[in-house]
Amino acid sequence: MLPNLRLGQLDADLSASLSRLRADPAAARRSRERVEAALAAGQAIYGVNTGFGALASQRIPADQIVQLQRNLLLSHAVGVGPPVPKSITRLMLRLKIHALGLGSSGVSLTTLERLLQMAELDLIPVVPTRGSVGASGDLAPLAHLALPLLGLGEIWDARGERPQPAAAVLAEHGLAPIELGAKDGLALINGTQFMAAYGAHVLERALHLLPLCDAAAATSLEALQGSIRPFDDRLHVLRPHPGQRLVADNVRRLLVDSEILGSHRHCGKVQDPYCLRCVPQVHGASRDALRYATDVVGIEINGVTDNPLVLENGDIVSGGNFHGQPLALALDVAAIALAELASIAERRIYLLLEGHDGLPKLLMRETGINSGFMIPQYTAAALVSENKVLCHPASVDSIPTSLGQEDHVSMGSISALKLLQVFDNVEHVLAIEWLTAAQALDYRLPLRPGRGVAALHQVIRNHMPHREADYLFQEDLQIVLELLRGPALTQALATVGVVLP
Repeated sequence: MLPNLRLGQLDADLSASLSRLRADPAAARRSRERVEAALAAGQAIYGVNTGFGALASQRIPADQIVQLQRNLLLSHAVGVGPPVPKSITRLMLRLKIHALGLGSSGVSLTTLERLLQMAELDLIPVVPTRGSVGASGDLAPLAHLALPLLGLGEIWDARGERPQPAAAVLAEHGLAPIELGAKDGLALINGTQFMAAYGAHVLERALHLLPLCDAAAATSLEALQGSIRPFDDRLHVLRPHPGQRLVADNVRRLLVDSEILGSHRHCGKVQDPYCLRCVPQVHGASRDALRYATDVVGIEINGVTDNPLVLENGDIVSGGNFHGQPLALALDVAAIALAELASIAERRIYLLLEGHDGLPKLLMRETGINSGFMIPQYTAAALVSENKVLCHPASVDSIPTSLGQEDHVSMGSISALKLLQVFDNVEHVLAIEWLTAAQALDYRLPLRPGRGVAALHQVIRNHMPHREADYLFQEDLQIVLELLRGPALTQALATVGVVLP
């Protein structure tokens, strides 16, 4: 049995899966034997000895079955647009191998072996981003993924910067093109690995980002002298959404031993704006929605999504496991959930710049000659607005294909592409909040913030100074982005017991 793949440690799980498959492809071998037995018995098997889609009723002679599989890749490799990032295409390839190795696809061992060789040598095909409607799986992207098996298409260079002819790259490694067996082409291009790879890639990164969103909010709360009272667990047990309670608990942990909280406890302010007071409700709702999306993607990457499927009793059954609707809905929801994290963060950025409670306007003492942190907020606003457009759900659309045979499609590939852009925008907005909140918190000295906030603030200040004059903000923004993606901030969170993925 291949190991179950888990988001959060997907790379290690996939490595274990491919190693185990290399050592023992027994399930794939049994599946292949069932396909060959059915062919020998003269059964009509969709896509194996019949045409595809609207051509399913056309029987293919035995001497043309190999050509049929080759033609399938050639005819379906019509993707367009910029290429998928190499890291995501690598994930596509490994997810495809894992799915084929589960033993319900009937792929030939020759084809499976070549895919394993490509993964081991890091020979990653160049795959265009556009062309899938997410119905019979990701046909066009997966066809491009499989073209190098035939010595066609392109493969990324070692740095993922320049496409190279696949035939030349294979030759450099002593590999000749292979001939596809019966059903191989269909097993290769039916499936949801394009959508699933994008979803897994973004959601793994989102799981890392979520506690940092809570921490950024806590830092802004301290800088703005907000109240801790809305984070009292007695409120949240009365509306016990799991994410809401978790976020409130995270913020409380970050604010332990805060001198800033004590300094304004009797200031007379009754309530904070929603972007501070409702952090548990907003961040928590996004957490719960992302958990749903993570569960869906987790099921998908451990499932078999091609067609027809080879069952243990020898039946070969045509179905619809390739349909991307579960992913399309989940990835649309994930994009909306992520976008809301940026939306509320931008409101906190705006508050930080307004000059409340002793903070200088635009977070610099001398403005006029200095614009201060004015324009980073513009950038955040632009990204949040762009996310509103990107979050229109792709999954509510459908355009019939294959002359009406495929009359409802998921458009999950569009959900996937939008999700990556939304996440990139959210990450940048969060970096801007960290940049502005750290600047604002400096003005509260010598009062100390909570232990967790102080530890995080120190990480930021270890990499960049406080600013009192305009400079190239882009440099610090890039530094914060790298900190958000790396381990330093997360390690600081762990010291105060914040719940990590």
